[in-house]
Amino acid sequence: MARTQTKGSWTGGDVQQLKKLFSDHPTAQVAAKLGRPTEAVKKKASRMGLRKSRRYMKSLGRT
Repeated sequence: MARTQTKGSWTGGDVQQLKKLFSDHPTAQVAAKLGRPTEAVKKKASRMGLRKSRRYMKSLGRT
């Protein structure tokens, strides 16, 4: 269930969902699910060291 735009700190639940979804889903889809701007999700994922999975990148035609 998507929430309205959230500004500010990330909850533990948000962080857990980000960890679970980020590697295998489009960033825009993860952002919508978390109710956050795409850029905020990109920045948080980067700070956490999260990366897209090799399988996901291959599905986009990237190696």
